[in-house]
Amino acid sequence: MELYYSFSALIVLASIFAYLNYRFLKLPSTIGIMVIAIVVSIFLVMFGETVLPRTFGHLNKLMNSIDFTEVLMGAMLNFLLFAGGIHININDLKEQFRPVVIFSTAGVVISTFVVGFGMFYLLPFLGIHLPFIYCLVFGALISPTDPVAVLSILKQAKVSKSLETKVAGESLFNDGMAVVVFTVVLQLAIGKEVDLGVESIALLLMKEAGGGIMLGVVLGWVTSRLMREVDDYIISVLVTLSVVMGGYLIARQMHISGPLTMVAAGLFMGNFNVRFKMKSVTQDYLIKFWELIDEILNAVLFLFIGFELLMIKDLKHFMVPGLLAIAVVLIARLISIWVPTRFMSLRTRFSPQTVKVLVWGGIRGGVSIALAMSIPKSEYSEIILSITYCVVVFSIIVQGLTIAKVANPKAIAKEEEEKETVVLDEHA
Repeated sequence: MELYYSFSALIVLASIFAYLNYRFLKLPSTIGIMVIAIVVSIFLVMFGETVLPRTFGHLNKLMNSIDFTEVLMGAMLNFLLFAGGIHININDLKEQFRPVVIFSTAGVVISTFVVGFGMFYLLPFLGIHLPFIYCLVFGALISPTDPVAVLSILKQAKVSKSLETKVAGESLFNDGMAVVVFTVVLQLAIGKEVDLGVESIALLLMKEAGGGIMLGVVLGWVTSRLMREVDDYIISVLVTLSVVMGGYLIARQMHISGPLTMVAAGLFMGNFNVRFKMKSVTQDYLIKFWELIDEILNAVLFLFIGFELLMIKDLKHFMVPGLLAIAVVLIARLISIWVPTRFMSLRTRFSPQTVKVLVWGGIRGGVSIALAMSIPKSEYSEIILSITYCVVVFSIIVQGLTIAKVANPKAIAKEEEEKETVVLDEHA
């Protein structure tokens, strides 16, 4: 019953904050909920124990009773990624396959090391000495863009379909590489022996990412065949729910990537179900059901992120390091995007405006906080969690609210048209 009470309280708070945002702030729903949660958290931290001691105590107890890492990585993320995968057009993804793969693999590694070296050499100027291996841990957890935050915010930004696919595709698929890098670096940080051989790392990546994608495709194919025989929207919803919940259990038992399993299953079912002659009513119910699940869980997730402020002690002491981390992460994002584009062929070259959007659209979210909270308690875990929180809040609020202005669809379209003209002239 404790879990039921906790989830009920979160849903009630999320609905109240969503209403207040709709009536007064008029920000994108998820960002508005998070902003209100942060404001409430700050108020409770400053005055809660004296003005509203019971409210402060109840909310603190609620947040302490919930394992954010397990709830997000083990439950919510699977539903959100499956819902995101369903709405991605596989043909658009095929056209952007090369940049998506490069950004979600090489980009993550480049960013991890740039952030690691940057924090290691700059933090001592602030009187903070974080070992290099823990700087790399921070680099690994903050480098992958958050698919939930990215997909949620991209809905509000009017960007071109190709650019949206690049950003969304990267965020959906960089999980496999990010988890492998984070796992290896964290094991080294806590003193465990890790085989750093190329073959060992490649095998781990193949098992984690490749295994997850393969399982997702198998689940998508099997369930699509089943849904082909039964054209009933209630059964279709139940079947897709079983894919998410049962698929995660299978992935966990096999020690492969659950999130990538959900992405692959969602992509398969979202793009191949149309061939199975599903009635329009059934398809409409199915799509609307997953849109509703997506919106509800996004609201709860961003509420979580806002209230995580209550879990961080003495955040004000880490504000300056947090600002430093924001600058380092943005520079690392620029390098991790710019460098790979220099080595791509002429046909996949990106215009400066597109690179700018890819850099600014690299939004961090709950996944980074969940990974930071999974670090075993030590003298360095608190500072990593604090600066991670600063980066995530900046990323979601500042980058999330300004990405539409940075995108400037007319400028991107003009530059892409000029680029295509250059390509044709050089091939003529």
